[in-house]
Order: sequence, then C-alpha cells, then structure tokens
Amino acid sequence: MIELKGLTKKYGKGARQTTALEHVDLQVRKGEIFGVIGHSGAGKSTLIRCINLLERPTGGEVWVDGIELTALDKKELQTRRRKIGMIFQHFNLLSSANVYDNIAFPLRLAKTPANAIERKVNELLALVGLEQHASKYPAQLSGGQKQRVGIARALASDPDVLLCDEATSALDPQTTDSILKLLSDINRRFHLTIVLITHEMHVIQSICDRVAVIHAGGIVEQGEVTDVFLKPKHEVTKDFIARDGIGGELLRAAIATSQSASSRAVKITFLGEKTYESTLSQTTRETNVDFAILQGTISTIKDTPYGQLIVRLEGSADNIGLTIDKLTAQGLDVEVIR
Repeated sequence: MIELKGLTKKYGKGARQTTALEHVDLQVRKGEIFGVIGHSGAGKSTLIRCINLLERPTGGEVWVDGIELTALDKKELQTRRRKIGMIFQHFNLLSSANVYDNIAFPLRLAKTPANAIERKVNELLALVGLEQHASKYPAQLSGGQKQRVGIARALASDPDVLLCDEATSALDPQTTDSILKLLSDINRRFHLTIVLITHEMHVIQSICDRVAVIHAGGIVEQGEVTDVFLKPKHEVTKDFIARDGIGGELLRAAIATSQSASSRAVKITFLGEKTYESTLSQTTRETNVDFAILQGTISTIKDTPYGQLIVRLEGSADNIGLTIDKLTAQGLDVEVIR
C-alpha cells in the first residue's frame, strides 16, 4: 500500500546542511495500523509529511497504492493527495468556521455538489459523535472534540490512507483513549490504512499492528508490535519500553536478589491465552523447583493479552535447567537474566 524506498530528506546547504532522514526503507500493508515511534528530533514528523509530499524528499521514492508520488507533476499530485487524509497534533481547524464548515471545507475545494456535501458531513458528524455540535466554533470545543472534527475533515474525501501526526499528544489520557478507540473503529469499519506517529508507547501498544522505531533519521527496528514490544533489540526501543514499566528496574531487582548457585533470575513472557494459564506453577511442581515473583505485569497489545514476570527459580542447577526447557517447550519465551 505504502512503500518508501531509500527516502532521504536534508535541510539547508553546504556546511549548514542537516539530515532529517537517511535512506529510509519502509512498507505499510493495506488496511493495517502502522505506528512510527521516536523521540523528539528523530525524524518521525518529517517522515509522515514525506508520505503525502507536504515535505518533498531530497532523494528516494514514495509509492502509495502502486503510484510513485515523487514522479508526479503538481496537478497529478494534487489529485492523488485527495486519497490521503491527515490529522494533526494541534488540529489545524479554521477558527472562523463552525464544525460543519470545517468538515465541508475539502469537499467545497473539490467542487462537490451542495446536496452531496450535506449528506457526507452529516454522516461524518454521526461517525465522530458530534451531531449536536455542528454549529459550534473551534473555540467552543474541547481538545478531544477538536480532534474529532479533524478526523471527520480528513475522512471527507473518502481517503484510502489516513496519516496521524502526533494526533493524541495534546490530549489528556482519557481523551487519548477515546480518540484511539475511534481510529481503531474507523480502521475496522472502512479497512482504512492508518500511519500513526507518536512518542508514546501506550499509543502503539493500544491500536497498532506493526511498528517502526526511528532514531537519528533512520529506522533502527521494526516488526509486529508484539515482537518489538516484548523482545526489543535496539537500545532506543528498550528505553521506550522501560518508561512503561518493563525493563531496567525489573532487571536490577532480579540481579540483586539472585546471587547464589542454587537460583536463577529469569524473565518469562506469556502471550495470548497462555497469559491466563497456570503453566509456571504446574511446571515447577513437576521439576521440584520453587519460584518467587520479583515483579510482573499483565496487559494487552492491541487485542492480544500478554504477561511478563521476573521470577527467581530456586533448586538444583539441573532442575532449574529442566524447568526452563519445559517452559520454552510450552511456547513461553524465557530469558535467563542471572
């Protein structure tokens, strides 16, 4: 659906030239919610703005639905952009227009007949839950309501792709969750491809199918959210996950309490239905090993439950090894920490 090939973006000239993106290769599948996460200055906003060529790349190619956007002339690009909606961190609404007219704006630009505009705007008002607010102005709306207007406006042209540029970072946690639920519902209902950039792991964990981690203008890690979240490889990814409570503190606690030859600290990851099964206790009974839970969590990644435990296994070295082998054979991911 979306393919970036060797995407490069530089600003300035000569000695003052800075590189925002360097040879980025990325593929987004049709109908998925794809997240891009990175710290401030990593290049994620530049990346998403290059997809619809609001920022023209210095080098590389941008393909959307089989069309190379970077090869189009101005008129052809304008036509293709109508199938790429975008919502922004600070909403970008017309302050002098009411909710109805903000949503109708792109339709009027496309010279859509008035009766079709009315029908479409009313449909979108119902979709985002703002039927009672059509005559209000942006200054009269909450942050969440403003973003709902932004989403409705982005959907007005029936796009195939929706780009979300830090769409929830200006919102409180409860409102963020409601906007994420709305985006997830839109994705399922219309099979809309969504690319979402953020610096919040919670956002990726809540609704994304796959994720790319961007750092210093390059993609350092990407894959299914469950794989990247539960088995991070790059230090930047580990840092994001540690901020959500999984990571450094657990490891330090485990190492500090597992110094003897008759114990091992391990991190066990449960995924899907195995999260709720008594696999650990059943296995340790079979192998004559005791365990102590040092720290752990149960949560979900999108709709998939997962659990992570740091435990101290106590017993003979052979029995501990057998326990680890049995847990692994039952589909659990077991990492020996110490």
